[in-house]
Amino acid sequence: MLIPPPLPESWPFEVRNIRREQNFIDGAKLPGLIGRWRIVSTTDRLDFNEAKQLYGLFGRGGLIQSGDCVLRPYHRGGWVRCFNKNKYLRPERFKIEYDVHTALWDAGFPTVEPVGYAHRRHSWGVEGVFITRRADSLPWPSVWESADSENQAAQIALLIKSLSAWGLWAPDLNATNFIVTPNGQILALDWDRAGWTIKRGLLKSYWTRLERSMYKLNASPALIDSLRNNLIGGL
Repeated sequence: MLIPPPLPESWPFEVRNIRREQNFIDGAKLPGLIGRWRIVSTTDRLDFNEAKQLYGLFGRGGLIQSGDCVLRPYHRGGWVRCFNKNKYLRPERFKIEYDVHTALWDAGFPTVEPVGYAHRRHSWGVEGVFITRRADSLPWPSVWESADSENQAAQIALLIKSLSAWGLWAPDLNATNFIVTPNGQILALDWDRAGWTIKRGLLKSYWTRLERSMYKLNASPALIDSLRNNLIGGL
């Protein structure tokens, strides 16, 4: 489902009142990427400059930092990537992620600010890039041993409970999709393939995905138990 349902009564975040107008820039150059692109955005502030590649950050490899923006080229996953690295039939997938991300941002959900997406025709398909504002932060797995881990677990539990209450399912949400700002706030990233659903049991589905990724990254049993208790302890 692509149209957001009403926010739940228990929504804990302050809604942003934003008036949006979609802008298109054709034939644009993107830092660190070849070709000419069509940029779709709802902001006039696209502060690009020199490109800086970001690698090795718990699954954030392949990102490009430029000015106050971060560009994330779309790449195929699973077995498909063996013969198709980054092409899609149409740009709908990029648009859907931007619409979902924008809805979350406007609802006050703790995430980075969405800026837009870009696509270009290449061979038989299209390539895409997702654009957000840069947030000073560290990947959550890199600070698992900090003294603030209990608070971080509580924040992540609140974020996932809120997504579940709104009926938003993000199938790729795992431990590497959370970042920690200098003031200790947790932000969630990456809404590719996310959408609203009437499916029940979202909370447990989120936990199954998150627990698996925490084990793979060698999170301590104490941290896993803390997040489990915060998230599904009462179920």
